[in-house]
Amino acid sequence: MNPFSFSATARLSATRCPRFFRPSAVHRAVLCMGLTAALHGVSSHAQSTAPALSLKEVTVTGNPLGASELIAPAASYAGAALLLRLQTTLGETLDNTPGVSSTYFGPNASRPIVRGLDGDRIRILNNSGALLDVSGLSFDHAVSADPITIERIEVLRGPGALQYGGNAVGGVVNVIDNRIPREAQFDAKGGVSGKLSLDFATGNSERGTGVLVESGGESFTLHVDAFDRKTSDVRVPVELLCTKGGANRFSQRICNSSSATHGGAVGGTVFFDQGYLGASLSSYRSTYGTVAEDEVTIGMKSERVALEGERRNLGGFIQSVKGQLSHTDYSHTEFDGPDVGTVFKNKGTDLRLEARHASTAGFTGLIGLQSDNNNFAAAGTEAFAPYSKTTQNGVFAYEEYATSWGKLSVGGRLDSVKVQSLGSPDTARFSPASRDFKPKSFALGGLWNSAPNWQLTSNFAYTERAPKDYELFAQGPHIATRAWENGDVTLAKEKSTSLDVGTHWKSAGHMFTANAYVHQFKNYIGLTSTGEAYGQALGNRNPADANGDGIDDNDADNAILPEFAYQAVRARFVGLEASGNIRLVEGASTLDLALRGDLVRAKDLTNSRDLPRIAPARIGATLNWAAGPLGTSLGFDRSAAQSRVSPGDRTTDAYTRWSAALTYRQNTEPARLLWYARLDNLTNQLAYSATSVLTTTAFAKAPLPGRSVKVGLQAAF
Repeated sequence: MNPFSFSATARLSATRCPRFFRPSAVHRAVLCMGLTAALHGVSSHAQSTAPALSLKEVTVTGNPLGASELIAPAASYAGAALLLRLQTTLGETLDNTPGVSSTYFGPNASRPIVRGLDGDRIRILNNSGALLDVSGLSFDHAVSADPITIERIEVLRGPGALQYGGNAVGGVVNVIDNRIPREAQFDAKGGVSGKLSLDFATGNSERGTGVLVESGGESFTLHVDAFDRKTSDVRVPVELLCTKGGANRFSQRICNSSSATHGGAVGGTVFFDQGYLGASLSSYRSTYGTVAEDEVTIGMKSERVALEGERRNLGGFIQSVKGQLSHTDYSHTEFDGPDVGTVFKNKGTDLRLEARHASTAGFTGLIGLQSDNNNFAAAGTEAFAPYSKTTQNGVFAYEEYATSWGKLSVGGRLDSVKVQSLGSPDTARFSPASRDFKPKSFALGGLWNSAPNWQLTSNFAYTERAPKDYELFAQGPHIATRAWENGDVTLAKEKSTSLDVGTHWKSAGHMFTANAYVHQFKNYIGLTSTGEAYGQALGNRNPADANGDGIDDNDADNAILPEFAYQAVRARFVGLEASGNIRLVEGASTLDLALRGDLVRAKDLTNSRDLPRIAPARIGATLNWAAGPLGTSLGFDRSAAQSRVSPGDRTTDAYTRWSAALTYRQNTEPARLLWYARLDNLTNQLAYSATSVLTTTAFAKAPLPGRSVKVGLQAAF
């Protein structure tokens, strides 16, 4: 018996399910039986294993026609490139991608910011379907997708994201796994394939494990995966006060930044002559500290059921039809010490149908519809938003016209959105209310093969976005972010126009890409400081605080919170992003210099001031050397000082963070091994994020992580 197969089977036997499954009893039973059966299949069929097909390299997001050349700017990470970027959150994993930064609410909750736009303007997808968590509601709410389970991440920037709705005006982040296989991976003889990931990091004592097994034959594929990750408080280059547990102590760690995350999924697909039909069931659990408050932790769970299918080669005008349906049951519980504080729940269903039509007058394209239904509830003393229900139905079309010099694209979308406040049985200040919106959007794009190896692209879009429930109805203390948040029920649709112009050049090992853009908003809805304060318990503005200790002198339990309000202003975002690669050495070994940089300026034109939480100018470079199975890299990312801040926000100093990595590949039958080591923040630079709300509301409690070494192994068979 193959030693690798025997080891995997011995560790995950039929008699005991792995500890990283802690979903409901039904989910646990299904996951355990699937994983156990698949791993026994490894041991009994190792010698007949057929090679599995990897996911297609073609960019999926914003590319419904499967073109090899995209008009919209996009980035994709997979394989070793993704492995060496992986952090504990999606936002930090993508940070320093040109045009992408992160909200960084400590090391456990971080959402991507694209071109200065965050929250509901960035659509996070799972396999092109909606990921229905509430990470857009607040900075402390983590994204319910763990990077260890992801096969590929795609980032679509700018107006090319139109087909995903007005709430994708900034872009789309699509996390892609193979939980519903879309192509047959084995021949008629059948086989088994899989992957095992192990890693450890010193900076946060991270211990991560991931297992993926797929088995099947010519007409079906079954998928099982599971993961478990634990971290301790994150090490930083400065002494910080920690009062957790009632004791005052100083240490070089971010207080209350530990985490424990686990989950898994089972899925499968049946293939037929002209298509496929598949389903998956996934579970995600995470418990983590919020870092803004030393005693506040969050318990998050999400269970998702997804169905997907496609029928191709229909003949006639409609050539193929693809459908996706998912239902998510999500909850997020905030604990103050051992006591339950506030519970956030969201149940939602997402349906998406696309029909591709035959070429007509030179145009190829598709028409589609999308329907989202969400029921949100917040219960407890710190419920800053009411119970609400949001229903969104939209229709869209996307067309491309090929020419001798390139191609043109045109798209449009119409939505009907109903946002309802259902009040709250626990909080009298919330009243029932309802708003209806009819957002509409359209986009034009072009790609010109201007010269050999050169392409020019341009995208223009007009976009409307309906305000979210919390932007309309929020009113209350949010202790995790240390702020009192107020919505505005009178907010109108957010309207914007966007223009993106880009150039791309590639020759052998050399490459250069640059994009310049401008987003002009008629009424940009943002959460900004009002300069006022509220008493947490009483809800009274500017409570008495004669001694300046942050406590109402008339109520010792009434902590003062700064007020943040959702307000609509005219705004402009202007930016530039670029990346490139220079092949310095070509031969038995290669040496490349990878370059990257971006710049964004965001102004509140109504009040003639800068918008909050905007990344400063950034540049970076990495030397990559490869020879046979060995690869090394050394690089830096430099962030300039950020003095262009909103009134009341804190400026940040410039900093440079160095990193290095080493990889080694081994091909041993039947396993292919990838050993890696990564050194982050080599010089142990102290730095604070300009895009994190904590830099203002809880300064010094959450600097960026200090020096850390991460080592790991990924075995594929």
